[in-house]
Amino acid sequence: MDHEREQIARAVSGDRDALEAVLHSVQDMVFNLSLRMLGTVPDAEDATQEILLKAMTRLSSFRQDSSLSTWVFRIAANHLQAYRKHMFANAPLSLEIYGEDILSGREKDVPDMGGGVDGALLERELKLSCSNVMLQCLDAESRCIFILGTMFRLDSRIAAEVLGLTPEAYRQRLSRIRRKMADFLSAYCGLSGTGCCECARRVNYAVATHRLYPKRLDFQRLDTCKYEEIVRCTDAMERIDDASQVFAAMPAYRAPQATADWVRRCIGGAAFSAVMEGGC
Repeated sequence: MDHEREQIARAVSGDRDALEAVLHSVQDMVFNLSLRMLGTVPDAEDATQEILLKAMTRLSSFRQDSSLSTWVFRIAANHLQAYRKHMFANAPLSLEIYGEDILSGREKDVPDMGGGVDGALLERELKLSCSNVMLQCLDAESRCIFILGTMFRLDSRIAAEVLGLTPEAYRQRLSRIRRKMADFLSAYCGLSGTGCCECARRVNYAVATHRLYPKRLDFQRLDTCKYEEIVRCTDAMERIDDASQVFAAMPAYRAPQATADWVRRCIGGAAFSAVMEGGC
């Protein structure tokens, strides 16, 4: 923590290298939260840049009464809950719509559309994509609660602080949302061990409906890491003990190199002046 405080102080005083290091320390966390909240890699990349820019230009206002990660989580959660530029903003999903699509049997008459791409790669891509898209069936606040509690497994006190709730209210809402998702997973998702859907048989249908692009496997190009590596705001990670394990087991990712390159360019440009002037 002393090193973090020193680095932030140097960044605010005009040290570009320190500022880059501060942003680098949270960029994976921001990208993963953005990906889970928005559902697609391109949208997550765009939102990550916007959130990091907010953090950069507001850094001088950070009073360090919480950890840097908690402060950035709060900025990111607020930004993402209000975000309206992603794929699903104008085409909201629901668990009822998702379940109906799974039961429809529409995939039965779709021919092979893999385009020669390895079937195992396509199946894995669909599994990762589908899990993220499934989260879009929750309203934005419920989605954020579920993601913080189930994927990041934040201590309820930290998550409540991020979302502006009391710890008790956060725990109650998380419990209700987990039950809702667990019921859906148990009924529909084969990854739960009881659901009726199998990724392998849905691949061609996903390509036909433009949910999967064999020539652009976004999740395959990302480097993975552990959530423990990107959550530094708490030592306590709460346990997951129901069907939500399907989501808890999903990989975390390194932010794309393009994000780090963008940060470096941004620090070298006019945005750095906003940090020195106290934000925008």
